[in-house]
Amino acid sequence: MATLGRITASAACMGLSGNLFKTLPSSLGLLTINTLVKMENKRPSSDMAKFREIYKKAKHVVALTGAGVSAESGVPTFRGAGGFWRTWQAQDLASPVAFHRNPSLVWEFYHYRREVMQSKNPNPAHLALAVAEKHLEAEGRRLVVITQNIDELHRKAGSEKIIELHGSLFRTQCTKCGEVKANTDSPICEALAGKGAPDPKAEDARIPESELPRCKSCSGLLRPDVVWFGEGLDPEVLEKAGTELDSCDLCLVVGTSSVVYPAAMFAPQVAARGVPVAEFNLETTPATDSFGFHFEGPCGSTLPTAITL
Repeated sequence: MATLGRITASAACMGLSGNLFKTLPSSLGLLTINTLVKMENKRPSSDMAKFREIYKKAKHVVALTGAGVSAESGVPTFRGAGGFWRTWQAQDLASPVAFHRNPSLVWEFYHYRREVMQSKNPNPAHLALAVAEKHLEAEGRRLVVITQNIDELHRKAGSEKIIELHGSLFRTQCTKCGEVKANTDSPICEALAGKGAPDPKAEDARIPESELPRCKSCSGLLRPDVVWFGEGLDPEVLEKAGTELDSCDLCLVVGTSSVVYPAAMFAPQVAARGVPVAEFNLETTPATDSFGFHFEGPCGSTLPTAITL
């Protein structure tokens, strides 16, 4: 995943995403959420029986998942009030600038996030999607998860058809040779053992760069293989997501706030071409009124009811 080959997500947010959508099928044209919502005059339905009838007939299902699914497994999201690691918010650390300025601090943050995941497990929403994928596959149908999450809980739950828009906590990318590799080492390097405590009073470890995670191929400094603020999404990943979205006949929006671009535009664009879209979330979002269905409540309760046959 070469950083230089990425297209900036911020451009999509500003409506400057011509290049971005050249990587997506033509039916996913540039429409803002506000435009799409205005196209839909009626409120979404919460009729579970009606939704289940549509689901039973669907041949190609895409599930778009976000932080809300992970939060139900107890995964820190570092969003909203109290969303701090020590005295830092995620956007203060999850950027190329922050990594260049203080790679030790950034690696402490990501080491903490990796270690936390050892005690976190998939919740009923993750498990329901994994079971549904296998059930549909046995019937010659298809279910694909497109996730904004980087914690790999979908994989841990047993899902196999997964597109990770923002990368993974458990892959590294070499800043020198560009090599991307899976890495589940705990700790990821000896110097980080016992480091990364989220306590605001904890002192920064100030680990020398030479002792931070290094590439086994060229000894270059490693970074987490995740998409940081100020970076764009991998065009190949976007193209895969676009292909799935362009051909699906049912879309599930699960635990996402619909405010992070370009993913926030995916489901409204699918709805705009007449495909049923069902949102499962704790609350309404800016995109809710463009969808056919909205099921309010914990995803771990509403989603299994909807897709378990």
